[in-house]
Amino acid sequence: MVQSINTKVDLTIDATSYLGVADYGKIMIGDKGFEFFNNRDARKFVQIPWEEVDYVIASVVFKGKWIPRYAIQTKKNGTYSFASKEPKKVLRAIREYVDPDHMVRSLGFFDVIKRGVRNKLHK
Repeated sequence: MVQSINTKVDLTIDATSYLGVADYGKIMIGDKGFEFFNNRDARKFVQIPWEEVDYVIASVVFKGKWIPRYAIQTKKNGTYSFASKEPKKVLRAIREYVDPDHMVRSLGFFDVIKRGVRNKLHK
């Protein structure tokens, strides 16, 4: 069994991890970091200490009515994507430990297209 890095847990919620194939499990947010544990396979887990979190990126749709997924960008190991049943509750719990200036919205579909066209024209 995997040992948790948290000593106090603020929130535990059902979630999906998008690392390759979608894995179902639970997210635990506590005083030491962000954790994801797979329901079926104990070897598939993600533990991210708060000191390692660089940005939290939320995909916001319908002017904030729906957040389908969010990602945690670390300083060294890349970006991890997750979805949960109540993403607003998860993001509020993360905001207690991560600077709100480091919680950003992801680019929308048309923003990505505009950026791509603009980069093609400037080259």
